[in-house]
Amino acid sequence: MTKNKENNTEALILDAAKDIFQHKGMEGARMQEIADKAGINKAMLHYYYRSKQKLFEAVFKSAINLMAPKVVEIINTEEHLFDKIRNFTDKYITFISKHSYIPLFIINELRRNPEILKTTLDHNFDVSVRDKLREEIAILIQNKEIKPISAEQLFLDVISLCVFPIITKPLMTVILDKNNKQYDEIITQRKKYVADFIINAIKY
Repeated sequence: MTKNKENNTEALILDAAKDIFQHKGMEGARMQEIADKAGINKAMLHYYYRSKQKLFEAVFKSAINLMAPKVVEIINTEEHLFDKIRNFTDKYITFISKHSYIPLFIINELRRNPEILKTTLDHNFDVSVRDKLREEIAILIQNKEIKPISAEQLFLDVISLCVFPIITKPLMTVILDKNNKQYDEIITQRKKYVADFIINAIKY
């Protein structure tokens, strides 16, 4: 089997597994179902991933690895905190709109196996990234550029305002009486709205 064919087959497996895991979770998914969706036989699936647990971990890590580097990259820039917030909300909402399965997929499976996230994040996040954000916020508070707020609360505020409208889209389209296209326009507008809301809430 050539290297390119191996890579293509593995990509097909991961795409099929992602789709089934996000709809049925770890417990509800079946290896035969994943093999059928990928267009391969079960023996070939086991050649790449010996167990459903190994395959699930690969899909989970793939989801985290798509998202985590973007967060680290933004925090590590030398931009002002306000610019980081604007940059983050724009890129993060764009990303999770494109990969809407990721937030719920992560949340659902963390209930089953909370240790999997710590293991995965340890390879993506350096403690210095969190410390850098805390130090930057502390300096801005001291200089009276922003009101007193912890880095943890700020991060939770930003993430919540970005993620919640996307993972609740089926409910919100009904409550707001919007079709999918109209709701997607609202989500696009939130890139600026969330940044403005957070910045206005914390600045002096």
